[in-house]
Amino acid sequence: MKIVDTNVLLYAVSERSAHHASARGWLTQALHGPEVIGMPWVTLLGFIRISTHPRVFPRPLTAAQATELVQTWLSAPAVVIPEPSARHLSLLAGLLRESGTAGNLTTDAHLAALAIESSATVVTFDRDFGRFGIPVETPQI
Repeated sequence: MKIVDTNVLLYAVSERSAHHASARGWLTQALHGPEVIGMPWVTLLGFIRISTHPRVFPRPLTAAQATELVQTWLSAPAVVIPEPSARHLSLLAGLLRESGTAGNLTTDAHLAALAIESSATVVTFDRDFGRFGIPVETPQI
């Protein structure tokens, strides 16, 4: 399984992003490919929050546009919403403790814990995931 970080979704829809081509290409292939693609709720909600915010997103989407994109992604046969297991909090706490961080990296640690539980790779442009010792993939053209 590949677990998608919010930045991949944002770059895939933002034509102004330097990562647009690689993010869009990866996402298009992944949605139609054979591998399971995990889109956690925190990733999807982050996409809606950021893509509709006029001070953060260069050309903000409407709420209807953002939720329609989410629905399209969720309807792809390869996509699942990974759910935390009973050991999630323990994994999350360990990742935060071992990396010596929390705050803004808490969501990253949450995705890393999901990846550990699912034996998955996190797909992201964010180098911070390296601190969690999990498999990470950066979309390439």
